[in-house]
Order: sequence, then structure tokens, then C-alpha cells
Amino acid sequence: MDSSKPKTSHSEAAAPVGAAVATLLCAVLGGVVAILHFQGALPFSRQMLLFGVLAYLAGACIPSLNAVRALRGGSLNVDILMILAALGAAVIGDWLEGIVLLFLFSLSGTLEAFAMYRTTRSIESLIQLRPSEATLVTENFEQLVAVDSLTTGCVLRVRPGERFPVDGVISEGETWADESTLTGESEQIVKSLGAQVFSGTINGQGSVLVTMTRAVADTTLERIVHMVQEAQAQKTPTQRFVESWQQPYVIGVLSLAAIVFLATRLLLQNSWQSAFYHAMVLLVAASPCAVVVSSPAVLLSAIARAGRQGILFKGGVHLENLSKVETIAFDKTGTVTLGKPAVTEVWVPSNADVNQLLSLAAAVEHHSEHPLKVPVLAEVDRRSIQRSAATMTEFHSHTGLGVHAQIGDIWVGIGREGLFEGHDQRLPDDLLENARRIREAGQTALLIATSVQNLYGVIGVADQLRPEAAAALAALRELGIHKSIILTGDHERVARAVARQLGADDVRAGLLPDQKVVELGLLAKSGGMVAMIGDGVNDAPALAAASVGIAMGGAGTDVALEVADVVLMRDDLKALPLAVWISQQARRRVRQNMIFSFSMIAVLVISTFFRLPLWLGVLGHEGSTVLVVLNGLRILWERTPDFARSRNTSK
Repeated sequence: MDSSKPKTSHSEAAAPVGAAVATLLCAVLGGVVAILHFQGALPFSRQMLLFGVLAYLAGACIPSLNAVRALRGGSLNVDILMILAALGAAVIGDWLEGIVLLFLFSLSGTLEAFAMYRTTRSIESLIQLRPSEATLVTENFEQLVAVDSLTTGCVLRVRPGERFPVDGVISEGETWADESTLTGESEQIVKSLGAQVFSGTINGQGSVLVTMTRAVADTTLERIVHMVQEAQAQKTPTQRFVESWQQPYVIGVLSLAAIVFLATRLLLQNSWQSAFYHAMVLLVAASPCAVVVSSPAVLLSAIARAGRQGILFKGGVHLENLSKVETIAFDKTGTVTLGKPAVTEVWVPSNADVNQLLSLAAAVEHHSEHPLKVPVLAEVDRRSIQRSAATMTEFHSHTGLGVHAQIGDIWVGIGREGLFEGHDQRLPDDLLENARRIREAGQTALLIATSVQNLYGVIGVADQLRPEAAAALAALRELGIHKSIILTGDHERVARAVARQLGADDVRAGLLPDQKVVELGLLAKSGGMVAMIGDGVNDAPALAAASVGIAMGGAGTDVALEVADVVLMRDDLKALPLAVWISQQARRRVRQNMIFSFSMIAVLVISTFFRLPLWLGVLGHEGSTVLVVLNGLRILWERTPDFARSRNTSK
């Protein structure tokens, strides 16, 4: 029950076993005491005393260790109150009540340890994913070596079904990889020459050579493990608030119990046994066990649930903050879009041969160095159109305008209007009108004109929206996010077109990275907490400046892991509403736990002045602690709403 102790050690990972055994022994031995008691055995008979002491030792072993640890650290905790209350019950002869108190207290501690173990178990399993040995390729032979002995630049052989031992790139061969251990993404990822692979992920059907690019201690897997361990160790404002008054509260309860004992004995002239009994009841009733575990039980479960879905929170404080966010700012390129331009439209006059036009365009673009040639050539390949085989002459590239060439006896130009003005080519009105229409839709218009009559057209090219982006923003609105805004360095016309398709509330375009930080500051001043989600590269300043920085970088993005407060490990925007939903559920559970815990303490303390029996005080106090822990654990298996579910989320 000591919330200050570390939460990620190997000993704590095994704590549920020891705690469960101690709780079970306490229950069994307490059952024997109960049987003897109801058979009429004397309270201090030899048998009852033996089994009672053993039950006390079993139930008090773990709370006693926590209490001793706290005392050595110069502090007091609720374990001390419980130990004193149980000893007090034994002194006045209520052994059975004392055993029930220790059993329920031990049970709540077991549940709390189980909640912590659920979060550490995933980390331990991640650590074990990395192979201890790897096949090192040196010149013309291969040898098995320890992974820890490898250095950057080593070349390794990874066979089908093996786990990649390091982070690196494919230098020979082709395969696919299962990266679900890092990203939660169940689909197979194709890995061709030059593709990046990650330690701990599974190689598919190909035998490949991998060139190591990161030191063993700096792999994506190791960094994720370290990050989650730090997240569990961090305390939220709620936890810090509880811990700030825990020691004064314990001192206050002990003092109040002493006052009640003296007042009952001296003023009311009760027997010392009756006075001591009332003091023990108050001690039990006022102990804030449920309050202390209210937040940790919930937050640890929430972090574990999020990690299982490829959402990494760097700390409970960020989990708590995300639940308070009212505005989310989105980067455009690579976040709400795929960052890969594609052909969205090909317009030609009704009497033109579109295949001939695209064939000529592909022949010219093949020699271009402009990035937009890639989507054009991809579209031609998609339509299974062969590039013109006629001889090409007079190829010229004009920076900022386009390219042109002579293909056989046909002149072909592709680009902006200025390209054709410089070559005495008159552009038809319908060509210009459709180019204007495509641009107003937020796309890039590539004009194509030839020396053949009526053989011209426009290719519309645009960055593609992520297929799940609009649904993700709709889900965020259902979750209570009041405002979504696009922050981008792109042209305003393009940004507004994207915002219209997404249903975003506002757009700020033409921004440099430092200007995004300024915009976030203005949004924060207008009220409420602001989250920023970006691809973790040029958005690093904005991610750091936001109330909650969320990186959408996929596995292995360095800046995403370093700068952001939350990392969505798979490139799926639906993980964002899932993260928000988990944070809101956690906040709701903490609030429920706090209200319930304080209310129960108030009821029990007031009841002590109306002769509340010790057994009922024990049941109310420890029962409330058990319920609080179970309420926190509910997050682990609670069904995800449909609007916050991604394609591979099963729960």
C-alpha cells in the first residue's frame, strides 16, 4: 500500500505471488480461528492463540515491510495505522476482527500489486523479445555471437521466423516483418532493400542481411522500455496531492484516536477496554487507504491498456493532462495526410485520347527531376499505359515552370502557364478553366499541351488524406474536444481544402516551425489546454510547447520518442481518439474513487460516535479499498467505444 515505492523492479513484478500467498494463508488461518470461536473455544485458548498469531503474521507481513520501509525513510504511512489497529484489536480480545482487518487490507494490497504487475509484465516481455545471440556475417563466413558484442555497422544474417536482433536496414534480400510488438499493428510490413527494421520484431519468409544502424542500448525497443518505466515512476498532480498530506493525516488520526481514548475513559468514565475499543474503531474508520490507492490503481491500468494498443504515455501526468484538453492542433503533411502526392484527377476534352496524352506525358516526365513526376508515372503505371517509344529530342527543364520535349514529331509540355507562354503555345480556355477549378480545390494542377490539335489536358495532384482522418476528428468531437485546427506551412488554399474534407474548425497556413509555437501560445491564452499532434520531425518545437505533445511517427522516429509526451506507435490516426478516451476514462475513475473514498471515510468516522462495531468499521474501510482498486482495474478490460476503435483493436 506504500505508493512511494518503485513500480518497475523485478521484485515488484513477483509481488502479486507473495501477496496472494500471504492473503490466502491469512484467510485459511482466520477461518480456523472463526471455527474455533463459534465452537465456543475460549478467546485465549492455546489453539486459538496459535492460529490467531499465525493469521496475524500472514496478514501483517507485507504491510509491516511497507511500514518499516516508510519509518526508515523518516515518514509515516497508512500501513502503520492498519498494523496498530490490528494489534489493538488483539489487545482487547477481538482477534477475529483483527484478522478480518488484516485479510482485507492484505487483499487490497494484492490487488494493487496485481495492477502494478500488469503494467510491468508487458515491459518484461518486451525486454525478452530481443534475441541474446545473432548471426554475424564477416567476409565469406557466418558466426553466432552475443548481441551485446555488436557495434554499429555490423552485418547480420536474419533467417525466416527469427527476430531481428538489432535496429538496422535491409542490405540484401527482401522479406516482410511483424511489428505488432512495437506498434500494435497486426498487418505484415513489406521490407525491401534499404527498409528499416527494428529489434524484437519478427522476420517473415525471407533470409536477409541487415546492416546495424543503432547501438544495442539505443534500439527502439530499449528506448520504449526505458520510456514506459519512467512513465510508471512519474506521479500525477493528484498523486502528489494525496502524498503531500498523507503523513500529516496519519499523525492527525493517531492523535485523534488518543484523544478519543482519553475522553472516553476520563470524561465518560468508560472502562479502559471500552475506551481503547472506540479508539481502535476510529483508527480503522479514518485510515485513508482507499484514497491513497485511488489514483495509482487507475493510472497504472490506463498506461498498460494504452501500451497494449501501441499508445505510449511518457507519464501519468500526460495521461491526466490529455483528459483536460479542449483544443487539438494538427500538423497537415504526414499527420492528417499521408505525405505522398498522388494523382487525383485527369481532365481532357471529350474528343481527346487520354491514354495517348498520358503516354506522351510519361515519356517526358521520366527525364524530369521534379518530385511530382513520381505520382504522374505511378498513375500511368496504374492504368497500364506504355510510355511513348518515339525518339525524344530537345528535352528542357525550366525551374519553377515545368518541362518540355520533342517526341517524334510532337511537341509536349507539362507544367504551369508560364512554360507555354515562353514557347508561343496558346492554351485553350477550357484547359485554363479546369486548371483553375483544380487549384481552387486545393490541388496542384499540371497543365499538358501538345502540338496535336485537341490533345491537351490537366493532371490534378494532391497529398492524400489518411483514410481514417475524418473519422478520427469526428470521434474527437464525440469525446468533447471543442476545437480542431490545422497548423501547416503549406499554402492556405491547400490547407483549407484539407480542412473542409476533414471537418476541422480552423486553419492557420504558411507557418514556419517557430510560428506554430506562437499560434499554440495564442490558442492556450484563449482558454483551455491545447494538444499538438505532428509527425515528430519538423514539428518538434510545437510538440514541446503544447500542453500535451503527441507524435505520430511510427516505430523508431527519434524525435517522436524524445520530444512528445504521447507517442502513437502505429501510423493510424484512430489511435488518437483511443488515447483521449483512455485518458478520460482514467480521469473519471480517479474522480469516482476519490469521491467514494472520502465519502466512506466521512460516514465511518461519524458512525464511530454512534457505537460503530469494529467489524463493521473493518468491513467498510477495507471493502472500500478493494472496490477502489477493482474500479481502477476495470480499464484493462473495458470495451472500447466503436468510434474510438481502429481496424486492429479487439477490445
